[in-house]
Amino acid sequence: MNQSKLSPRAKSLFNQVEDATTLGALRALAKEIKTDHDLAMELWSTEAMPARQLAILIMDKKRMSQELVDALDRDVQVHEPDDRLRLFDWLLANQLATSKGGKDLLESWESSPSSLQRRLFWYHQARLRWTGQTPPANTEELLTSLEARMDGEAPEVQWAMNFTAGQIGTYQPEHRSRCIALGEKTGLYRDEVVAKGCTPNYLPEFIPIQVAKLSD
Repeated sequence: MNQSKLSPRAKSLFNQVEDATTLGALRALAKEIKTDHDLAMELWSTEAMPARQLAILIMDKKRMSQELVDALDRDVQVHEPDDRLRLFDWLLANQLATSKGGKDLLESWESSPSSLQRRLFWYHQARLRWTGQTPPANTEELLTSLEARMDGEAPEVQWAMNFTAGQIGTYQPEHRSRCIALGEKTGLYRDEVVAKGCTPNYLPEFIPIQVAKLSD
């Protein structure tokens, strides 16, 4: 984007974050700015990763809508695949998962035509099953969907679906064998090479490792 189209404040912030190296620095800056949706959209228009990450932090949750998310979805297609995922996961953590309206959107995306939005549906379901949280009552429906759809999904969605199955298998013992069987059936990540000390994504290995950590 031609920076001459930016307001002086947006241009100053763009220059300030252009070389930002940590998310902590962006968070500190966002804390100073607080919510400023119009400024956020100016920064978003630059197509630069740090500016877009800052933009997400200062967007107005009350203006988060399906129309806006669809526009952001189209916009991130200019980025490399890993950066698209990074931006939308950031949107999930810092906007969508922090308000009722955002959660309502997330829960409507299981069959979205957008693979990014389907990924966020599943990643949100996994995040609802962190340590210490009571799992939602939709586990049976999720498992039925996972068993029917995971094989044919896009890789970025498969990762989130697999992670959801891993969380269910870890925190809901009554479904553990079913989640392990799902991993055996799909074979997802069976041959993945992981660094020493890292947890493999293959469900028959992931789930027992995570369960063991619960008793540490």
